[in-house]
Amino acid sequence: MSSAQLDTDRFLADLHALRRFGAQGTGVVRPAYSEADRAARAWLAERMQEAGLSPHYDPMGNLFGLTSGPSLLVGSHSDTQPTGGWLDGALGVIAGLELARAFPGQVSVVSFQDEEGRFGALTGSSVWSGALDLAKADALADHDGVTLAEARQAIADRAGSFVDPARFTGFLELHIEQGPSLDASGRTLGVVTDIVGIRDRTITLKGQQNHAGTTPMTLRKDAFQALSTFNILLNEHLRNIVTPQSVWTIGHVQISPNASSIVPGEVRFSMQWRDGNLHRLGRMEQVISETLDQVAQQQRVAAQQSPLIGIDPTPMDPALRRRLENAAEAIAPGGWQPMTSGALHDASNVARLMPVAMLFVPSIDGISHAFEEDTREDDLTVGLRTLAHAVAHGVR
Repeated sequence: MSSAQLDTDRFLADLHALRRFGAQGTGVVRPAYSEADRAARAWLAERMQEAGLSPHYDPMGNLFGLTSGPSLLVGSHSDTQPTGGWLDGALGVIAGLELARAFPGQVSVVSFQDEEGRFGALTGSSVWSGALDLAKADALADHDGVTLAEARQAIADRAGSFVDPARFTGFLELHIEQGPSLDASGRTLGVVTDIVGIRDRTITLKGQQNHAGTTPMTLRKDAFQALSTFNILLNEHLRNIVTPQSVWTIGHVQISPNASSIVPGEVRFSMQWRDGNLHRLGRMEQVISETLDQVAQQQRVAAQQSPLIGIDPTPMDPALRRRLENAAEAIAPGGWQPMTSGALHDASNVARLMPVAMLFVPSIDGISHAFEEDTREDDLTVGLRTLAHAVAHGVR
């Protein structure tokens, strides 16, 4: 069976149909377990059934479309960032659905839950792969204090048992790049060699809340000033141990009491860093902790760090990767490149269970995790055709 049996018009129509769930302007707001997310999964389950698959929700809300026997698993996720793009994750799920139609009985589909991290990092695939115990996951809370256990109640009536990963022979994930490399190079495809590792924790700085008009600068224990100093010093201290591919981000900040005339008494913020080298991830952790201790002493604040969570760097399976490289050369001769993924993907967790490989298509202007996220339709269909070529030539 070949990619000629794909219906690319149906594939694009399904992508745009999924886009409607949680649509806001050009973007999508479909966080894990939200009403829009649940409606999108119900719609996906119907499409899976129409394609001859058996829809199945597991306790996390991961949605599988299953064949009756052993199969290749293809998919990604369908939840979004709080203000997200329309293709991130959705592309891989709809590509899997179209491949299941073109290769009946050979391809199963999955939409993992909470890939975008409302409750952590790749939460749905972390639990399914055994990287995270469900009971521990249930204690995780989002920024509003809602626990995963509470959020899961919204899908309790749909949830069945966990799917046995032994029924799958491998996993393929098609994704937008979420970066500028392909778009800048003019290439159409990226075959992923490896996915970087990530470390993530929450840090709390506690000073002394006080009057902003009467407290001299020299006597303040200003938690926000401590954060500002930490951010500047961290960039300086990391400079000599990182590479141009290393990244670190303070992305979520809560200031208390967050009032104009009060010296901030507490700041709580996320600290995340990523790198493809396991040793360097550990060295970055050490520098972050040392810098935090230095700032806490200088600014006379107390520093607390939550337990570290993360995923180690993940190489792609050599055999599946070669299949994608051969397919990329067949579909887009000279128009592809090998590349590292700086973004995390569910494939990082699935690699604990089976061979995995990933394929990227360009993001226009390198934009993702934003309403402006987009990819040319011709590039979307080239990605689909490349996956189909790999399936037709032995990825089973």
